[in-house]
Amino acid sequence: MGKGFIGARQTTIAREIELSGTGVHSGAPVTVTLYPAEANTGIRFVVVDGDNVQGEIFAEHKAVSNISLCTILSDGNGCMVATVEHLLAALRGLSIDNIVVEIDSNELPIMDGSAAPFVRALDEAGIRELNAPRRFIKVLKPIRVQDGPSWGEIAPHPGFHLDVEIDFETPLIGRQRYAIELNPGVFRAEISRARTFGFMRDVEALWRSRRALGASLDNTVVLDDDRVINPEGLRYENEFVRHKLLDAIGDLALAGAPILGAYRSYRGGHRLNTRVVRALFDDRDAWTIVKAPSIDEPIKAGAPVEVAAANFAAERN
Repeated sequence: MGKGFIGARQTTIAREIELSGTGVHSGAPVTVTLYPAEANTGIRFVVVDGDNVQGEIFAEHKAVSNISLCTILSDGNGCMVATVEHLLAALRGLSIDNIVVEIDSNELPIMDGSAAPFVRALDEAGIRELNAPRRFIKVLKPIRVQDGPSWGEIAPHPGFHLDVEIDFETPLIGRQRYAIELNPGVFRAEISRARTFGFMRDVEALWRSRRALGASLDNTVVLDDDRVINPEGLRYENEFVRHKLLDAIGDLALAGAPILGAYRSYRGGHRLNTRVVRALFDDRDAWTIVKAPSIDEPIKAGAPVEVAAANFAAERN
């Protein structure tokens, strides 16, 4: 099936998972329950208040409502869920297609600032194959987005390749570049443990704007002018670029299905990642939907493009 083949069948988790923590920006306690889901469900967030459902949000690019410091999804009726990127990265990194995420707050828990706690919980629960072929978004031609000095592009490729480069003025980070061919083993070993990071000089301004209220040395790599403040130091020598690549995996999961393509970015972030996804879907000649085991077979040629891309609703019973 080529380098892009990561399993012929769609997957879900084998059992329910409950996780608790704190929202990194809200500082509020939050409990998340992950439920197994049927084929073609996709990734769905359900925001609850006690026994009442406040809203339901599909993890898709059209639901992105804000990308300031994190990725925020909204249902368009006032219900939102923030900081979704680390969980989405874990799900895409482990090739989990279908799941319902119930959350009792408006922000996912930051955990340790990486995707590793989600990966551990998902691995403990187990992954179950479903009796339905996996579907992919196959990139057919290059798409590029320029945002000042930053740029991102996605191009045809038989698997899912990511190549992320960052460039910070501080010598503690400087210019770093990291590239992978994504599969669950690579994600677990090379990407999942990379933590979010920030600068001490920005803390007071963030607090005044009611952000980063839950940030601490337990969930953020914090940099001063000339040192990393965390006593344990870095998990990887180049943890900063690895975390940016982790964020890109999570943001690109908003395509609504695994991507067959190569993503490259320079000085990117949530804003750029999501703009590339939107630009891809805005060009109807730039992508198609294919399925396993015959990866080059288009699904329902001529079906409504937006419906198919968002959550494959055209194929649901």
